Amino acid sequence: MSLNSAAVDLSNAVKAVQEAWEEIREGWDDLVARELQEHTLEPLERHTTGVLNAMDRLAPILAKALRDVS
Repeated sequence: MSLNSAAVDLSNAVKAVQEAWEEIREGWDDLVARELQEHTLEPLERHTTGVLNAMDRLAPILAKALRDVS
């Protein structure tokens, strides 16, 4: 699996979680739901954004390294 395809898979997975959460939240609005969103889902989104940004920066470096050893 390439770095780019891994980034796409990660991005798609987070979007799927977000969509499922939006659907779940339509019928679930209590303290537990708010805590889950605040303590789990929001940090997941922030961390995922950071990982995807790092993957974007790393991709050209890895591509150059592969070209250099070929």
